[in-house]
Amino acid sequence: MTSDGPRPRGSRVPAPLRRRGFSLLWAGYLVSDLGDWTLLIGLPVIVFQLTGSALTTSTVFVVELVTGLVAGQVGGVLVDRFDRRRILVVASLLQALLLLPLLAVDHPDRLWIVYLVAAAQSALARLCAPAQAALVPVLVPPEELAQANGLAALAGSLARLLGAPLGGLVVASLGLAGIVAADAVTFLAAAALLAAIPARELRRAEPSTARPATTADGPPAAEHGLRRFAADWVDGWRTIVRVPGLGALVGIGAASQVAQGIFVVLYVVFVLQVLGADGGAVGLIRGLQAIGGIAAGLVIGAIASRLGTRNLVGWGFVLFGVLSFAIWNAVIFTTSVPVYATLFALVGFPAVAVMVGLTTAIQTLSPPSHLGRVYAAYDTSSTALQAVGVLAAGALADRIGVAPILDVQSLIYVTCGLVALWLLREPRGSRAANPEPVRP
Repeated sequence: MTSDGPRPRGSRVPAPLRRRGFSLLWAGYLVSDLGDWTLLIGLPVIVFQLTGSALTTSTVFVVELVTGLVAGQVGGVLVDRFDRRRILVVASLLQALLLLPLLAVDHPDRLWIVYLVAAAQSALARLCAPAQAALVPVLVPPEELAQANGLAALAGSLARLLGAPLGGLVVASLGLAGIVAADAVTFLAAAALLAAIPARELRRAEPSTARPATTADGPPAAEHGLRRFAADWVDGWRTIVRVPGLGALVGIGAASQVAQGIFVVLYVVFVLQVLGADGGAVGLIRGLQAIGGIAAGLVIGAIASRLGTRNLVGWGFVLFGVLSFAIWNAVIFTTSVPVYATLFALVGFPAVAVMVGLTTAIQTLSPPSHLGRVYAAYDTSSTALQAVGVLAAGALADRIGVAPILDVQSLIYVTCGLVALWLLREPRGSRAANPEPVRP
């Protein structure tokens, strides 16, 4: 029996992982994301050790954010033009190679090398995200798409759970050289896994490389060079506007990231100041959230096709907001860290439901030739609005306090959910279990 055959009775292996191509993509994503988390934790520690400055350390994140916003738009066009598997393999190899300059960083005067490496890694990561999203619908049948996205969420939670402590352990025991070595190994392993995806499973993977890129109106684009590139980029945004339901999905998903930006800034403040806990509690609570995400990735993925993307996104956001409100206001009753760790683990379920619903719907509605650009637009607009939340929380926290801002964060999620339930009413037969791509 081949990996693409029927699932044996009694098998506990999720159906998408029985397909060789997707299982290799999933493993490559897991390993690569593990490396990302290792670097994410280790690099700021190294910068702080060299400079002793929290402000200088934070600029590393700013460089990654700005670079990612620009590279994401470029990456979407490239993903729709070229072989997506090859893009992932080459990007992984470049990520491993471009870590090597970090070995020369042994003095604050050489921090410019850190900025360049951080920018390059962020740009390549933004290129990989739409390529991975565009390959999933090619490697699994429509009825398994939601479950495949649930498994992707599972991989992300596993990588965070393992990569964060691994980064701290490596930097503490082996220093910067250890971080470079460990991260390079993960990227090389990811490249090998992705290169092994069978070519026969990719025959539908590159719909736009066999012919000139098309506009949303159908005819080939006549421009060349930069003008052609700009036309393709605009065409991606035009597709989002013209395909029914797609603009609402992208808008709701991106708007919700304002709330995530608020969380990024105020979570640590909440634990340390409001709960009166220590740094260990900060890590414990976030770690258990990853465990909740792992369980949710398995459960939500298995039932997503029956629930439909509208319910996953709408009710997922509503429940996310309600649980968030309960977390921020439970301090009236208790400041017990185990209670909050449990609540954070529960948040993993609606968070994964939203992610699976949004990703599956975007993959389903987007024309295959435009999926890279559509997903990149969603990813980068989400990042931009997350930055808005970060800036707003940072500017207002000292003036009006942490609690009111976190309550607004909860309200944003609930609002996004209600808007989704209103706007994403699905016509008969359009549920995720039997999706039919809508073309502009």
